[in-house]
Amino acid sequence: MPSAYEGACVDYADHKGLDITDDQAVSAWFQKTDRYDLVINCAAATNVDKCEVDEAATLKVNALGPMYLARACEARESTFVHISTNYVFPGNVPAPQSENDPVGPLSAYGRSKLAGELLALDSCKRTHIIRTAWLYGYVGSNIVKTMLRIAREHGRVSVVNDQYGNPTSANDLALSVLRIALTDEYGVWHCVNEGSCSWFDFTCAALDMAGVECEREPITTIEYKRRVPDSACRPIYSSLDNKRLNKTVGIKMRPWQEALADYIANLDTLGG
Repeated sequence: MPSAYEGACVDYADHKGLDITDDQAVSAWFQKTDRYDLVINCAAATNVDKCEVDEAATLKVNALGPMYLARACEARESTFVHISTNYVFPGNVPAPQSENDPVGPLSAYGRSKLAGELLALDSCKRTHIIRTAWLYGYVGSNIVKTMLRIAREHGRVSVVNDQYGNPTSANDLALSVLRIALTDEYGVWHCVNEGSCSWFDFTCAALDMAGVECEREPITTIEYKRRVPDSACRPIYSSLDNKRLNKTVGIKMRPWQEALADYIANLDTLGG
């Protein structure tokens, strides 16, 4: 962790402690505390398929919530960091996307996250928007834990093989977020582990690293949609380019394979 954070006082709240979709609740939270130097918003509605069912509720969490937090930060001259997603892109360009490439989300989730980006940037001039992708960590559920469980319970996994992105360790992202927050280079950043792969490639790597044997079926997006008709549309190619991160902050993210290997090695101890 950067030495600038040594001795820092840390305050936090989950959704039970603070409803960020309630403007008055956000204002009251900030009024009862000393001024924050830095506010990091990790809250989001992230179940892509469920977001499709109720886009209005999704917008409250992913767009209005960040706006309320950003307004509070602007009033108190705090730095605001908002975590966003690769799903703001349409996925029709087979190359890693930079921060300035055209956006065009395909899903309610993507639209709500893009709206959150724009509202936060408009509400606080000291805002960092950090787009990441395919996050997995030790706390909560993620595709790695899910695929390992399915493979062990059923001896078979079926995974989409024609959607590409950057699997990203939540631990690696967290360290980079702290370093980005120390700069005054506000705006949009991309922050992912290096390298692209398909969901199927990622799943197979996780199974191999964990030593789990099972039947592995690669399927197309079209076939997945046939099996799960109510699923949201997802971008085919949504890999991100870390060029700004590398150039401005000097951060070189690890290859996704290296980060995943560390995660698997510690999963039973830290989050099995």
